[in-house]
Amino acid sequence: MKKIFCTIISVMFLLIMGSVVSAQVRPCTFYLTPYIGEFEFDENQELKDTPVYGLSLGYNFTKYLGLEAAGDYMSTNYKLTVPDSQEAKVVNYRFDGILNLLPDNRLVPFVFAGYGGQLIDYPKSVTNKNVSALDYGVGLRFFFTEDLALRADARQIHIFDDSMQDEEYTLGLSFYFGGAKTASVAIAEPPKVVILASEPQVEEKVKVAAVEPTIIVLAFEDVHFDFDKSTLKPEAQAILKRNIQLLKDNPNAQIRVAGYTSASGTEDYNQKLSERRANAVEEYLVSEGLISQDRLSMIGYGKTNPAMYEAAPKELYSKAAKANMRVLFEIIVK
Repeated sequence: MKKIFCTIISVMFLLIMGSVVSAQVRPCTFYLTPYIGEFEFDENQELKDTPVYGLSLGYNFTKYLGLEAAGDYMSTNYKLTVPDSQEAKVVNYRFDGILNLLPDNRLVPFVFAGYGGQLIDYPKSVTNKNVSALDYGVGLRFFFTEDLALRADARQIHIFDDSMQDEEYTLGLSFYFGGAKTASVAIAEPPKVVILASEPQVEEKVKVAAVEPTIIVLAFEDVHFDFDKSTLKPEAQAILKRNIQLLKDNPNAQIRVAGYTSASGTEDYNQKLSERRANAVEEYLVSEGLISQDRLSMIGYGKTNPAMYEAAPKELYSKAAKANMRVLFEIIVK
């Protein structure tokens, strides 16, 4: 079990890559955690190591500080020879204070310490014990959602009367209730006006649209890419140079280069391909000295918002597919 515990801890650390999100440990929340694991007894207790099952109930006063009550149960065997059954039952109970170290991450490390006791029901010929205990340790929570987290704990339990040390390794699922949910803030964007770069009197149309707070989308419909490619073709470079004056005529505009793909391929792959296409245009504009870096940003839309509907996505070179392998300029005029 200890090897499994260490493996899962390693996996949880890997999951943190790219996983920073809004605050996951919310103040004023209750949580319930059923858990299982392995319990290792001090040699002087003469009890065999055994699986442990437990349940904890906690409350987060703030995203950093919490309090938890827990109890766990074990059925094990007494190591020494006795006249009757060697079966022994053990119950641990405790109250722990919790300190969350990185509460704003999806992966939250924490430390804890507390006080409780241990009740051991030995075989009939051995005197039972109910002793006080101090426990302390470290743990990790990985949040799948704001209300559900995988939890791993490593705990040492110090038995006061006999100065013995037990160890407990557990994994559980925490279910969260109450507290203020992370609010998703809707950002209202100005309305969009789409203007084709090939339209007559395009410069005048851009200036008229810029009178009000507007996102002007200049669609360079001829700046397309080959299937599964993000390399600018010579004809695309020529079109960019020819039409870049429209961007220079609006010196107060911030320019967002938006990349798209056809419908063929997975969502994840197309998202990355659209970003590479947008990045290729951005790099070309900067390297050629056409637009300064501080005016540019880049975004990939994948296969969302297609220029033409693709009735048959498997037709890689259809008219609709070619139309969707493109890059647009979103001009935000302030």
